[in-house]
Amino acid sequence: MLKKRIIPCLDIKNGTTVKGINFEGLRDAGDPVELAKRYEKEGADELVFLDITATIEERKTFAELVQKISRELSIPFTVGGGISTVDDVRKLLEAGADKISINSSAVKNPTLISDIAGQFGSQCVVVAIDTRCADGSDYVHIKGGRERTVLKTVDWAKQAEVLGAGEILLTSMDGDGTKNGFDIRITRLVAENINIPVIASGGAGKPEDFEEVFTLTKATAALAASIFHFGEVGIRDLKNNLTLKNIAVR
Repeated sequence: MLKKRIIPCLDIKNGTTVKGINFEGLRDAGDPVELAKRYEKEGADELVFLDITATIEERKTFAELVQKISRELSIPFTVGGGISTVDDVRKLLEAGADKISINSSAVKNPTLISDIAGQFGSQCVVVAIDTRCADGSDYVHIKGGRERTVLKTVDWAKQAEVLGAGEILLTSMDGDGTKNGFDIRITRLVAENINIPVIASGGAGKPEDFEEVFTLTKATAALAASIFHFGEVGIRDLKNNLTLKNIAVR
Protein backbone atom coordinates (compact mmCIF):
# COMPACT_ATOMS: atom_id res chain seq x y z
CA MET A 1 0.00 0.00 0.00
CA LEU A 2 1.23 3.48 -0.87
CA LYS A 3 2.13 5.57 2.14
CA LYS A 4 0.02 8.70 2.36
CA ARG A 5 1.57 12.06 1.51
CA ILE A 6 1.05 15.44 3.18
CA ILE A 7 1.45 18.33 0.74
CA PRO A 8 1.43 22.06 1.57
CA CYS A 9 0.31 24.34 -1.24
CA LEU A 10 1.61 27.80 -2.08
CA ASP A 11 -1.04 29.79 -3.97
CA ILE A 12 0.93 32.64 -5.53
CA LYS A 13 -0.34 36.05 -6.64
CA ASN A 14 2.05 38.86 -7.55
CA GLY A 15 4.93 36.86 -6.10
CA THR A 16 3.31 36.50 -2.66
CA THR A 17 1.58 33.53 -1.05
CA VAL A 18 -2.15 34.13 -0.63
CA LYS A 19 -5.16 32.20 0.61
CA GLY A 20 -8.90 32.74 0.30
CA ILE A 21 -12.22 30.96 0.78
CA ASN A 22 -14.03 29.32 -2.15
CA PHE A 23 -11.34 30.86 -4.41
CA GLU A 24 -12.25 34.41 -3.29
CA GLY A 25 -11.26 36.97 -0.64
CA LEU A 26 -7.52 36.42 -0.88
CA ARG A 27 -5.27 37.45 2.02
CA ASP A 28 -1.51 37.55 2.35
CA ALA A 29 0.00 34.36 3.80
CA GLY A 30 3.71 35.14 3.65
CA ASP A 31 6.88 34.89 1.59
CA PRO A 32 6.83 31.75 -0.58
CA VAL A 33 10.57 31.08 -0.31
CA GLU A 34 10.49 31.24 3.49
CA LEU A 35 7.38 29.05 3.62
CA ALA A 36 9.01 26.50 1.33
CA LYS A 37 12.08 26.34 3.60
CA ARG A 38 9.83 25.90 6.63
CA TYR A 39 7.83 23.08 5.09
CA GLU A 40 10.98 21.28 4.03
CA LYS A 41 12.18 21.33 7.65
CA GLU A 42 8.77 20.33 9.02
CA GLY A 43 8.67 17.12 7.00
CA ALA A 44 6.36 17.89 4.08
CA ASP A 45 6.42 15.10 1.50
CA GLU A 46 6.02 17.40 -1.49
CA LEU A 47 5.31 21.04 -2.23
CA VAL A 48 2.84 22.48 -4.74
CA PHE A 49 3.24 25.99 -6.21
CA LEU A 50 0.23 27.39 -8.07
CA ASP A 51 0.46 30.78 -9.79
CA ILE A 52 -3.28 31.32 -9.45
CA THR A 53 -3.66 34.37 -11.69
CA ALA A 54 -1.27 33.44 -14.51
CA THR A 55 -4.05 32.03 -16.72
CA ILE A 56 -6.42 34.93 -16.04
CA GLU A 57 -3.68 37.47 -16.74
CA GLU A 58 -2.59 35.50 -19.82
CA ARG A 59 1.03 35.30 -18.78
CA LYS A 60 3.52 32.58 -17.88
CA THR A 61 4.37 31.30 -14.41
CA PHE A 62 7.12 33.18 -12.54
CA ALA A 63 10.08 30.95 -13.50
CA GLU A 64 12.50 33.06 -11.46
CA LEU A 65 10.47 32.53 -8.28
CA VAL A 66 10.20 28.82 -9.06
CA GLN A 67 13.99 28.71 -9.28
CA LYS A 68 14.41 30.49 -5.92
CA ILE A 69 12.05 28.07 -4.21
CA SER A 70 13.52 24.95 -5.83
CA ARG A 71 16.97 25.83 -4.48
CA GLU A 72 15.59 25.41 -0.96
CA LEU A 73 13.97 22.03 -1.58
CA SER A 74 14.98 18.40 -1.74
CA ILE A 75 11.37 17.14 -1.82
CA PRO A 76 9.32 16.83 -5.04
CA PHE A 77 8.12 20.21 -6.29
CA THR A 78 5.01 20.63 -8.47
CA VAL A 79 4.41 23.90 -10.32
CA GLY A 80 1.26 25.10 -12.04
CA GLY A 81 -0.29 28.22 -13.56
CA GLY A 82 -0.17 29.61 -17.09
CA ILE A 83 1.33 26.45 -18.61
CA SER A 84 0.06 25.96 -22.16
CA THR A 85 2.91 24.42 -24.17
CA VAL A 86 5.57 21.75 -23.92
CA ASP A 87 8.14 24.54 -24.03
CA ASP A 88 6.56 26.12 -20.92
CA VAL A 89 7.02 22.79 -19.16
CA ARG A 90 10.63 22.50 -20.24
CA LYS A 91 11.44 25.95 -18.87
CA LEU A 92 9.85 25.18 -15.50
CA LEU A 93 11.62 21.84 -15.22
CA GLU A 94 14.87 23.63 -16.00
CA ALA A 95 14.00 26.14 -13.25
CA GLY A 96 13.75 23.29 -10.74
CA ALA A 97 10.22 21.90 -10.89
CA ASP A 98 9.88 18.11 -10.68
CA LYS A 99 6.27 17.97 -11.88
CA ILE A 100 3.91 20.40 -13.55
CA SER A 101 0.22 20.95 -12.93
CA ILE A 102 -2.14 21.87 -15.77
CA ASN A 103 -5.81 22.75 -15.55
CA SER A 104 -7.40 25.24 -17.95
CA SER A 105 -4.94 24.52 -20.76
CA ALA A 106 -5.58 20.78 -20.52
CA VAL A 107 -9.34 21.29 -20.74
CA LYS A 108 -8.97 23.52 -23.79
CA ASN A 109 -6.35 21.29 -25.42
CA PRO A 110 -6.46 17.72 -24.02
CA THR A 111 -3.64 16.56 -26.29
CA LEU A 112 -1.34 18.77 -24.21
CA ILE A 113 -1.47 16.04 -21.55
CA SER A 114 -0.24 13.45 -24.05
CA ASP A 115 2.37 15.80 -25.47
CA ILE A 116 3.88 16.51 -22.04
CA ALA A 117 3.72 12.86 -20.99
CA GLY A 118 5.38 11.86 -24.26
CA GLN A 119 8.22 14.33 -23.77
CA PHE A 120 8.82 14.05 -20.04
CA GLY A 121 6.89 10.99 -18.79
CA SER A 122 3.51 10.62 -17.10
CA GLN A 123 5.13 11.02 -13.67
CA CYS A 124 5.69 14.67 -14.60
CA VAL A 125 2.04 15.43 -15.41
CA VAL A 126 -0.43 16.42 -12.68
CA VAL A 127 -3.87 17.33 -14.00
CA ALA A 128 -5.55 19.73 -11.60
CA ILE A 129 -9.33 19.61 -11.47
CA ASP A 130 -11.30 22.36 -9.75
CA THR A 131 -14.75 20.90 -9.16
CA ARG A 132 -18.07 22.22 -7.93
CA CYS A 133 -21.46 20.55 -7.65
CA ALA A 134 -24.33 22.25 -9.52
CA ASP A 135 -27.78 20.92 -10.41
CA GLY A 136 -26.92 17.54 -8.94
CA SER A 137 -23.75 17.03 -11.00
CA ASP A 138 -20.06 17.74 -10.50
CA TYR A 139 -18.54 20.05 -13.09
CA VAL A 140 -14.97 20.97 -13.96
CA HIS A 141 -14.16 24.67 -13.60
CA ILE A 142 -11.32 26.56 -15.26
CA LYS A 143 -9.69 30.00 -15.16
CA GLY A 144 -9.11 29.89 -11.42
CA GLY A 145 -12.63 28.60 -10.81
CA ARG A 146 -14.25 31.49 -12.65
CA GLU A 147 -15.68 29.50 -15.54
CA ARG A 148 -17.81 26.37 -15.39
CA THR A 149 -17.35 23.91 -18.25
CA VAL A 150 -19.69 21.22 -19.56
CA LEU A 151 -17.22 18.54 -18.47
CA LYS A 152 -18.32 16.19 -15.70
CA THR A 153 -15.59 15.80 -13.09
CA VAL A 154 -15.33 12.00 -13.05
CA ASP A 155 -15.44 11.78 -16.85
CA TRP A 156 -12.64 14.31 -17.19
CA ALA A 157 -10.49 12.55 -14.58
CA LYS A 158 -10.88 9.28 -16.51
CA GLN A 159 -10.02 10.98 -19.79
CA ALA A 160 -6.97 12.67 -18.27
CA GLU A 161 -5.69 9.27 -17.12
CA VAL A 162 -6.13 7.78 -20.59
CA LEU A 163 -4.29 10.74 -22.12
CA GLY A 164 -1.27 10.18 -19.87
CA ALA A 165 -1.76 12.07 -16.62
CA GLY A 166 0.25 10.59 -13.77
CA GLU A 167 -1.80 12.13 -10.98
CA ILE A 168 -4.97 14.13 -10.32
CA LEU A 169 -5.03 17.15 -8.00
CA LEU A 170 -8.71 17.35 -7.08
CA THR A 171 -9.87 20.57 -5.44
CA SER A 172 -13.39 20.95 -4.11
CA MET A 173 -14.29 24.59 -4.73
CA ASP A 174 -17.13 24.30 -2.22
CA GLY A 175 -14.69 23.21 0.46
CA ASP A 176 -11.76 25.46 -0.43
CA GLY A 177 -10.61 27.53 2.54
CA THR A 178 -13.67 26.67 4.66
CA LYS A 179 -11.82 24.33 7.05
CA ASN A 180 -14.95 22.18 7.19
CA GLY A 181 -13.15 19.05 6.01
CA PHE A 182 -12.33 17.52 2.65
CA ASP A 183 -15.16 16.75 0.25
CA ILE A 184 -15.32 13.02 0.89
CA ARG A 185 -18.06 12.35 -1.67
CA ILE A 186 -16.33 13.71 -4.76
CA THR A 187 -12.88 12.56 -3.63
CA ARG A 188 -14.13 9.02 -3.17
CA LEU A 189 -15.99 9.12 -6.50
CA VAL A 190 -12.98 10.24 -8.51
CA ALA A 191 -10.45 8.01 -6.73
CA GLU A 192 -12.60 4.91 -7.23
CA ASN A 193 -12.97 5.53 -10.95
CA ILE A 194 -9.33 5.96 -11.92
CA ASN A 195 -6.10 4.04 -11.34
CA ILE A 196 -3.68 6.92 -10.81
CA PRO A 197 -3.05 8.73 -7.51
CA VAL A 198 -5.50 11.38 -6.35
CA ILE A 199 -4.47 14.34 -4.19
CA ALA A 200 -7.43 15.56 -2.12
CA SER A 201 -7.62 19.33 -1.78
CA GLY A 202 -10.02 21.90 -0.36
CA GLY A 203 -11.41 22.13 3.17
CA ALA A 204 -8.72 20.87 5.54
CA GLY A 205 -9.20 22.39 8.98
CA LYS A 206 -7.95 19.91 11.58
CA PRO A 207 -5.96 16.65 11.84
CA GLU A 208 -9.14 14.59 11.88
CA ASP A 209 -9.96 15.80 8.38
CA PHE A 210 -6.83 14.09 7.04
CA GLU A 211 -7.64 10.90 8.94
CA GLU A 212 -11.12 10.95 7.41
CA VAL A 213 -10.04 11.48 3.81
CA PHE A 214 -7.42 8.73 4.06
CA THR A 215 -9.73 6.17 5.64
CA LEU A 216 -12.93 6.92 3.71
CA THR A 217 -11.47 7.44 0.23
CA LYS A 218 -8.65 6.05 -1.90
CA ALA A 219 -6.84 9.40 -1.99
CA THR A 220 -3.10 8.85 -1.67
CA ALA A 221 -2.26 12.41 -0.66
CA ALA A 222 -3.90 15.39 0.99
CA LEU A 223 -3.09 19.00 0.25
CA ALA A 224 -3.70 22.01 2.48
CA ALA A 225 -2.69 25.65 2.63
CA SER A 226 -4.05 28.01 5.27
CA ILE A 227 -3.86 25.63 8.24
CA PHE A 228 -0.16 25.17 7.53
CA HIS A 229 0.60 28.78 6.56
CA PHE A 230 -0.93 30.23 9.72
CA GLY A 231 0.42 27.57 12.08
CA GLU A 232 -2.93 26.02 13.00
CA VAL A 233 -1.67 22.50 12.28
CA GLY A 234 1.98 21.42 12.21
CA ILE A 235 3.02 18.91 9.57
CA ARG A 236 5.13 16.83 11.94
CA ASP A 237 2.38 16.74 14.56
CA LEU A 238 -0.14 15.83 11.87
CA LYS A 239 1.99 12.92 10.69
CA ASN A 240 2.48 11.68 14.24
CA ASN A 241 -1.26 11.83 14.78
CA LEU A 242 -1.96 9.84 11.62
CA THR A 243 0.63 7.23 12.59
CA LEU A 244 -1.11 6.79 15.95
CA LYS A 245 -4.32 6.14 14.00
CA ASN A 246 -2.54 3.38 12.04
CA ILE A 247 -2.41 5.39 8.83
CA ALA A 248 0.93 4.85 7.08
CA VAL A 249 2.56 8.15 6.14
CA ARG A 250 5.92 8.88 4.60
